[in-house]
Formats: sequence, structure tokens, C-alpha cells
Amino acid sequence: MDVVGEFVSYDEYMIRVYIADAKTEERAALRLVLLDLKMDIAGEAADWATTLAQAPINRTDMLLVDWDLLPATPTSALDELRRACPAALVIILISHLDARQQAALSAGADAFISKGEMPDGVAERLRSIAAGFRTR
Repeated sequence: MDVVGEFVSYDEYMIRVYIADAKTEERAALRLVLLDLKMDIAGEAADWATTLAQAPINRTDMLLVDWDLLPATPTSALDELRRACPAALVIILISHLDARQQAALSAGADAFISKGEMPDGVAERLRSIAAGFRTR
């Protein structure tokens, strides 16, 4: 287990999260929420190709992927991501709650989070998703 700057007991597990979003400010906001939740940032990408290349080698447990970053065929893109990171949870970040929500889940996402939610709401969703990951 990688531990930087603080002691983590052996029975504690830090969830490694990879952030894939084209917008620097949105990645920064997510980073702050994740750090506040004591989650480890496995890496970040601003494009799909980098996500596919880096997420698998960073031992990622959870992937936060902006819906708008996905290629034109989201289902096959998420299938490819699942093959690259078979054990990781895939959480889709959606700008507007509409039919995209169902499309994200239909395309193979484990869950979705609205980018319009307040940071506390995002944190609560991530905490809930992480709790489910720990029991897998």
C-alpha cells in the first residue's frame, strides 16, 4: 500500500481514484473532494486516450469519467475501459441530468454523479460508492 505523509493502519484501505475530465477546474474541484474523503488520487487525464493508457497502470479502484470525454460510442468506450480496469468502479460525471443519466448506466457505468451537485452532495455519493467498493 502506498502511504505518503500519514500513517495508515494495515486494516485501512485507501481507495485509489482516477479522474478523467477535460476541464482543469473540474478536476481540481474533484481532487479537493477526494482528498477531503481521504481517498488517494491515482492520476488524472484531460482526454480519453490518456485515460485508457494511464488508468490501468495506476492500480485504479474507481474511475471518475466525464460523459463528454467519452468517444462517440460510449458503450464500446466503456467496454474498453472495463477490459483495461476490470476491477474498477466506473462513475460517470454528467453535466445535465436528463436522458444521459440512463445512457451512462446503460453504457456500462456503475453509477453517475451530477456535476451540478454541491460539493457535499458529491462527497456523500462518493462516500456511499466507496463503502460499496470496500465490501466487494
